[in-house]
Amino acid sequence: MTNIATVDDLMTLLADCEDAWDMPDRSGDPVDILDHDRQCAEILRQQHPDDEELQVAGLVHDIGHVLFPGDDAGHGVHGANAVRELLGDRVARLVELHVTAKRYLAATDAAHTSALSPSSQRTLIAQGGPMTPAEITAFEADPDFEAALTLRRADDAGKVIGLTVHPLDWWRPVIARVAA
Repeated sequence: MTNIATVDDLMTLLADCEDAWDMPDRSGDPVDILDHDRQCAEILRQQHPDDEELQVAGLVHDIGHVLFPGDDAGHGVHGANAVRELLGDRVARLVELHVTAKRYLAATDAAHTSALSPSSQRTLIAQGGPMTPAEITAFEADPDFEAALTLRRADDAGKVIGLTVHPLDWWRPVIARVAA
């Protein structure tokens, strides 16, 4: 297990997400992981300016792809485990739950599911497919349910080629506040 202990270590890992892709053959999302994560964080910053933990969860939600390449099903858990010590339980849970939220939406929102990127549609199967009714009920009772859905929707929206967002260094003080 990889534990990220400092803001500097996290910034280095995030920088390493530049020109790293969710699919090794680049057949997945149309932007690299760094662009995708920054877009996701920016969407969350605009929609939830007072929730820096949610924003940072958006910024780090896909680092598991870099830590354990090719593990689509486990990338949320790997990312959560890596940031828990530095960023806290809520950020880690949201990172982990962004995959769970995808499964929930696949089971409950046909329009959302049909709008998933081709890569997200492929990986949904590896991630367990749409939730069962019992899983839906359990997830809806989770205290982080709404925030996880918000992160997931930002995740799905943050795949725009050429979108101008804040550079990575802009996020350092936000990460530092969450880490404190």
